[in-house]
Amino acid sequence: MIKPLIAAAGMSFGMSFGLLVGMAPAHAEAPYPNKVIRLVVPFAPGGSTDIVARLISEPLRDELGQTVIVDNRPGAGGNIGGDIVAKAAPDGYTLLLAAAGPTVINPSLYPKMSYDPVRDLAPVTMIEREHNVMAVNASLPVKNVQEFIAYAKSHPNQLSFGSPGNGSPAQLAGELLNQTAGIKLQHVPYKGSGPAVADLIAGHITLLIDNMPALWPHVQSGKLRALAVT
Repeated sequence: MIKPLIAAAGMSFGMSFGLLVGMAPAHAEAPYPNKVIRLVVPFAPGGSTDIVARLISEPLRDELGQTVIVDNRPGAGGNIGGDIVAKAAPDGYTLLLAAAGPTVINPSLYPKMSYDPVRDLAPVTMIEREHNVMAVNASLPVKNVQEFIAYAKSHPNQLSFGSPGNGSPAQLAGELLNQTAGIKLQHVPYKGSGPAVADLIAGHITLLIDNMPALWPHVQSGKLRALAVT
């Protein structure tokens, strides 16, 4: 999974690992940045995007000399957060930390979006690449993917898989598993990875395929079992 850091089009942005310049306003009176920076996360707290945002906010603050506030705005597969940044002043003080959903996938899934990712958002830099984990509650009597598929076939229409939202890569992965394995897991969308992971731990959903930062600590604690890693 690739998470690009995106700002409303029209900004200049400098960091120690490179200078990336957008269409900065010609009448800017002070060098950037000179006030608080808002980092919008289009998913609920506790998910991988939120974790990454909080990990980078302190180094950003130290590098830029300004406070960086993480602002979670979940909903609509990331579109709510994307819309906020797209409609913000194009001055570089409102940034979006986003995965493929609100920037690449959603335009093909939603018939009408309130913003155009290509027109309204300008990429700033790549933050990180992640592995995905296929995880179940540790109490489920399966140890690997083959055993899970067999278990799902013996419990038709009784199992479910969660995702951070409709159209998310996690949903697409679950639907692909349904199709290729010949099973039928009911999709349960959430407003981010955090609530989905919580329900997986509580046993309210059967399976979650999501990014490693959201799932791996719970695998290590023994609450969840990893069946596969991409």
